[in-house]
Amino acid sequence: MKEVVNYDDKRHLLDLEEDITHPVAHRQLNELEEHVNDLHESCWETESIFEEILEDITEDKFFTDDPEACTAEEAVEYRRLLRLVGPKVFVQRTVDAGVIPIKKLLTAFGIRAPAFLEGASDDAYFSLLTLAMAREIQKRAKLMKYNTIDDAVELLKRSKNIIVLTGAGISTSLGIPDFRSKGTGLYSKLEHLGLSDPQEVFDINIFRQDPNIFYSVARDILPNTERFSPTHAFIALLQQKGKLLTNYSQNIDNLEAKAGIHPDKLVQCHGSFATATCVKCGYKVPGESIFPEIKAGRIPRCRKCAQGSRTTNNSSRKRKLARDGTEKKPRRVKPGEYDSNSDSEFDHGGGSGTNTNNHFSSSADMYSSEHGSNTMGCGVMKPDITFFGEALPDEFSTRLTEHDRDLVDLVIVIGTSLKVAPVSEVVPFLPPHIPQIYISRTPVSHVNFDIDLLGDCDVVVSELCKRAGWDLEHEMIPEGQVIRTELAEGYNSRHVFTQIEPKPKPTVVAEITQHTPKEVAKEQREANREERRRKREEREREMREQEDIKAAAERVKKLEKRAEKERKREMKEREKEEASGKEKEKEKEKGVEKEGKKDKTALGQ
Repeated sequence: MKEVVNYDDKRHLLDLEEDITHPVAHRQLNELEEHVNDLHESCWETESIFEEILEDITEDKFFTDDPEACTAEEAVEYRRLLRLVGPKVFVQRTVDAGVIPIKKLLTAFGIRAPAFLEGASDDAYFSLLTLAMAREIQKRAKLMKYNTIDDAVELLKRSKNIIVLTGAGISTSLGIPDFRSKGTGLYSKLEHLGLSDPQEVFDINIFRQDPNIFYSVARDILPNTERFSPTHAFIALLQQKGKLLTNYSQNIDNLEAKAGIHPDKLVQCHGSFATATCVKCGYKVPGESIFPEIKAGRIPRCRKCAQGSRTTNNSSRKRKLARDGTEKKPRRVKPGEYDSNSDSEFDHGGGSGTNTNNHFSSSADMYSSEHGSNTMGCGVMKPDITFFGEALPDEFSTRLTEHDRDLVDLVIVIGTSLKVAPVSEVVPFLPPHIPQIYISRTPVSHVNFDIDLLGDCDVVVSELCKRAGWDLEHEMIPEGQVIRTELAEGYNSRHVFTQIEPKPKPTVVAEITQHTPKEVAKEQREANREERRRKREEREREMREQEDIKAAAERVKKLEKRAEKERKREMKEREKEEASGKEKEKEKEKGVEKEGKKDKTALGQ
């Protein structure tokens, strides 16, 4: 028999102060959350069910097709009333006063009651209403004076310190998959590969235990393009016009930098593939230097560690001998335990304890067997992207709290669902009176933006620039582009953008494939053969260069000898000429003396 929950006990959740002085009642929200937590302890099972299904039964729209639901106008008024008077008075004026049943009131917050509550009393819906009010109060209140596309254009033209928060949606037109789109998103594709949780690929603890999970798919998410999208160009245009305060990017493809966004205007919240760091010694290299190994299916290893491993290999073995002269056996490390004596953060000897996916093999072992035992002591090179479990760069919080919050005059969120903290907290952290615009294919329900511009990001920004009189030049913006805009049903601040001329071509999103151990080993062997061929050609080229240098040196030596011989010959000839000149001079002097003597003799006679 199902346990009956006394919903009358939940009335105390709304026993809050009525005096609300701010649009977002933080104090009341804290009290409401405390009451919810207390309730969880007493009837956690029922409440947990409601919390789990809340996302599934919440729709980001007004139910205009349902006569038993609140109209769009009623929903807006009820939400405004909740913020104005607070939860307690709100319930008193609505449900307690008999003005509206809870089931219908839930539709004002975009919630259709679940089927299992059908026919139940109003009290049975009280838990859902409590959660709905808590979530609504958390949201920033929409600024009602901003609604139209022209309002958005005017905000763009007059603002001077714009924060642009971007996600993977601004790169999908380039064929780079986003993370959460159904069917085409990275997580959807990874689910098809048999992962129990697609986010394991980007979990730092999983990476430390078995980096093969990440590197088995990393080759397919490498940034392999120098191109950037019209949306990237739009952000660069804001910078060019002196309007960009900061671009907070959640992307790891580094395309913002390629688009020309200055480093002092760019915060890469989740890092990027631009650099990579050894997890053992901290040695940092350009990201592109490890791309060949990633593309070949290998786990990239630290070259600095490899050099140290070669020079200390023998001495390390001596240090590991026991007092009786026998070699010490390494201590077995339990799954998930860190061995401070280990040479690497990856346990080459076995499973990680948390990785239950048998189809993942240790390509690190294969790599070690192909390249010799020296790699066993080398740290794994990790791209400098922020994994789950890692802190965001200090620049993120420092710039946001100490600089941008006091300067921003417009917020534009593009191509992100704002599901990942702490980046998702940027929008509610900023002053609520600052206008906010949302640009993406699909709306979000957990944030109240002032204007929603829905459609392909490139199409939306192209139309905004056209209306603003700005020249957004980009090869992907077609000539004669015609864009249709229309209001979303039930909204006066949500607009849908559709390119109708020329007809847009479907974007081919990069496929994510899992590589089996045999495929990885085969590709490693091929890569090794290619590496050996490359090194052989390099040695031959060096030998040819050495021979050329030697031959050139011989030629120079011969020329020097010839020049020296010629110099000596010229010196001898010059010496002969000088000697001959001296002889002639002496003979001349003798002739003069003889003539003088003759003259004296003649005079004497």
